[in-house]
Formats: sequence, C-alpha cells, structure tokens
Amino acid sequence: MATTVKTALVTGAGSGIGRGIAVALDQLGIRLALAGRDPEKLEGTKALLTQANGPARLTPCDVADRTQVNAAVEGILKEFGQLDILICNAGTNVRNRKLEVLTPEDWDLMIATNLTGAFNLVHAVLPSMRVREDGLIIQIASLSGKRASVLGGTGYSASKFGQAALGICLAREEGAHGIRSTVIYPGEVNTPILDARPVPVGTERREVILQPADVAAAVKFLVELHPRANVPELIIKPTVDDFA
Repeated sequence: MATTVKTALVTGAGSGIGRGIAVALDQLGIRLALAGRDPEKLEGTKALLTQANGPARLTPCDVADRTQVNAAVEGILKEFGQLDILICNAGTNVRNRKLEVLTPEDWDLMIATNLTGAFNLVHAVLPSMRVREDGLIIQIASLSGKRASVLGGTGYSASKFGQAALGICLAREEGAHGIRSTVIYPGEVNTPILDARPVPVGTERREVILQPADVAAAVKFLVELHPRANVPELIIKPTVDDFA
C-alpha cells in the first residue's frame, strides 16, 4: 500500500534555523511549503532541497500579517490537500534591547512577528488538522522564553514567553484531538539574527554555539516520533554554556 506523503509548512525558511529545518525535512521525504518575507532567500533554500516528493512551494509571506497568512495557508491546502506539520520559526530581534532604549515601535515589531505571527499560523492551520484529528505543530521559541534574558532583551523575552505559552496551551487543548504541539527552546544559535546584537559575536563563539542543523535534528526527532508520543517542551543548548 502506498505511503501518503506528508506536507510541512516552515516559516522563516529563507535562512538560519528555518533553512536547516527545511533541509532536514526534505531528507525525510516530506513535501515542503517554505514561507518567508524574502523570495530570493526562499529560492536559495529551495536550491538545497532534493524535492523528491514534488517541488517545494514558495510562499512569500509576513507572518505578522493575518491576511497574508490566511491566504498562504489556503493556497497550500488547495495545492497539497493537507498540512501535517507546521513549524512556527519566523522570528526577529532588535539592536536596542534595554528598557531605557527600547522603543514602542521595536516592541510592537517583536510581539507582532514572534508572538502574533505564531498565533496567526496556528489559527489558520488548526481547523484542517482538527478535521483529520492529526497534526504536529512546533514552536521554535528560545531559552529567553524559558528564562527571561537581558541578553535577548525584554521585548524578545516577553514575545518568546508568550509563544511558549501558546504552544503549551495548544498541546493541552488539542491533544485529545490527535494534534501534537511542542515548544523547542534553543540556546544561542549561529544564525543571521546574531547580527542584530548590540555587541558583535566573534568567530570563535559562533563556532562553539548551536548550529541550525542542531535545532533541525531536534525537529527531525519530533517528526519521526510515533503519533501516540508527544514531547511538550524540549530544551537544546550549547554544551559549553551553563544551564543554571
């Protein structure tokens, strides 16, 4: 009997963790929809894929824009028939992070992208998963969403705490409907978001922290679990860093 090809939507897929996750899921034979704000970056990710189960769908989209998200999910469902996996990975941070310099505009940007963006995606995808009583939704949060971080900043930490709460409540409400939800809390990862740091991150430090492939491996583990098993929360951090 033929095996049904699974479909995943990965947001923030143009670089960093999202690109790493896309490559890992592609290697599992999962059909992909790639979302991000920069079409050229999405093309760069697509070029890395085998696309053995059909071409990846590129979906330029700002997750903070609910209309764009709804249209994107509607298009994916129309083309692929179903969405089995949702990876809420799109996120952002700002350079000026301390409360004395954090502007209302930067606060709004982080809440809109990191928290409201995740909600927009969940809200758009959940109805089709409920009908099938099956699905996996993964929030790529941050250790700053587990322990508020001055390094990550007040606004970023607040947005990531909210994203984590969304994922945890989702698991509690929808588990009985066959829908699994996991919040992943990565420590420091070598991605372009480090370029927004107030103090530059040096090459030596970048080499010993997590790489996108490490977070992608955690996602792969969750995807390969039997549907009867759910991991509500998963922390992954650089070995060289303390967790106290």
